[in-house]
Amino acid sequence: MPLEAGFRMWIPLIAKIGVDRRDSDDVALQKMILVSVVLTSAVAAALWGLVYIGVGARAAGSIPAAYSALSLANTFLFGMFRRYQVYRFTQLALILLLPWLMTISLGGFHNSSAVILWSTLCPLGALVVHDLRTASRWFWAFLVLLASSALLQSSDGSASLSLSMVTFFYILNIGCVLSIAFAMLYYFVDKKNRFQARSEMLLLNILPIEISNILKGEYRTIADQYDAASILFADVVQFTPLARSMSPMELVGLLDEVFMCFDLLVDKYQLEKIKTIGDCYMVVAGVPRPRADHAHALARLALEMQACVAARDFGGRRLTFRIGMNSGPVVAGIIGRKKFIYDLWGDAVNMASRMESYGQSEAIQITHATYELIKDDFVCETRGTIDVKGSGEMEIWHILGERPNDQEYLPGMAA
Repeated sequence: MPLEAGFRMWIPLIAKIGVDRRDSDDVALQKMILVSVVLTSAVAAALWGLVYIGVGARAAGSIPAAYSALSLANTFLFGMFRRYQVYRFTQLALILLLPWLMTISLGGFHNSSAVILWSTLCPLGALVVHDLRTASRWFWAFLVLLASSALLQSSDGSASLSLSMVTFFYILNIGCVLSIAFAMLYYFVDKKNRFQARSEMLLLNILPIEISNILKGEYRTIADQYDAASILFADVVQFTPLARSMSPMELVGLLDEVFMCFDLLVDKYQLEKIKTIGDCYMVVAGVPRPRADHAHALARLALEMQACVAARDFGGRRLTFRIGMNSGPVVAGIIGRKKFIYDLWGDAVNMASRMESYGQSEAIQITHATYELIKDDFVCETRGTIDVKGSGEMEIWHILGERPNDQEYLPGMAA
């Protein structure tokens, strides 16, 4: 079995040691990496101890053997009592001190084949499983021990190893320490990147990518004027009595099914979903990416939304929608710093909402402003005038469909 496949097989088992349901993703990742490093180091230490004892360095060999036993016992206790802070401190201390003791017992840096390199796993590991300030303290402790090992250098150690054995242990110590450090940091960075990608995806599901990039780069108020945009509101007809006849789970499931269908259509036409308010769905075209065909794109979306609802059941029920559209200038931006959303303001927005609320079931109702933009490419039917609160009498139209490319528009066809 390849090494990577074997490692992935053991990860779920290692992740269960010391697990706590209250752990965040970061803490769970830290625990898993620390336990992985400890168990790997314990196995390596046991092998190191056997080799040293085999070549006659019994005192030096007893130190990694002791580390292996202590680490395994400590990990067992951590699995039982889940005292992560105690486990983390004791393991970092063991990783720091025992290679230094081996260095002294073998007569210094050269005679020990730089075994103190194993101590570097302490500050490097602290960077992953601790905060930066504490990791810095562990690093300074390592530097002190490193300097002291030079001061305590002796001409020979408790056991005199051959040059070939010293070279052999140089290769093992440098290669294994760097391999463990690389594997630890590689896995940590990979997981961090996955967490970051998930956070990015969640953020982009809340905000347009242009706005998300601004917020990540600077802290400022976001408010922009768009002179040409189109806004759509869609609302379920007779939603209140429908809601009374359903359980909360059924109601939420139904709306989720409908709005997921709408979301796919919004992505298809590269528009921007602004929000849902209860059973109301709001979309804009031309914001935050200006486009000349904002009204056309939104009209095509409205027709597909209408067709989608008419062609299928949602939650075992047939639904009908009112859809209203308007075009004009808007202001777009973000208010507040907590639970914020990207929103729109202006008379054009209010009028689009009025078109929906004054609309008819299964109809796409538009204002004169939108009609003037799309009349050459869409079949529209005049519906006379209605009295709109705050605006008086207004002429309105219904969109019936997109005009075939080979059909020439003649004045008066929409009437």
